Amino acid sequence: MRRYLLDTPVLAAYLLGRSWAVSVVDPWVLANEAATSPLVYGEVIAYIEGMRNYRTLREQLRRQLIDVRLYTLTYPIMERYAAIRRFMRSQGGLIGDVDTLIAATAIERSLTVVNLDGHFLRVHSLAVQIIARP
Repeated sequence: MRRYLLDTPVLAAYLLGRSWAVSVVDPWVLANEAATSPLVYGEVIAYIEGMRNYRTLREQLRRQLIDVRLYTLTYPIMERYAAIRRFMRSQGGLIGDVDTLIAATAIERSLTVVNLDGHFLRVHSLAVQIIARP
């Protein structure tokens, strides 16, 4: 059962072997509880593209994602995205479109978004787990 949607900084840190990320994410991967979004994949690719070992990292990321479920966008997710945007706009501030889509995916799939900061906490009814880096 999938429980956690890994956001970009967490998935990137996991890919790069950061010990704090590996210690948190590995048990979820082994328990089949880790998920992410193709949007996160795209953001991680954009992050690593300028690195000298880009091709190696890209292949490593693809191998890692064999054990991490990718939830694609669906009509219900897009409708949830619209509702989140509409609500947040009425409250005086949006988060970025990609993050709103990630939040909508997590809500529709009953997942907890795992991130390094609190900006997802602004999304009503979204479960968020913030990882503290050492």
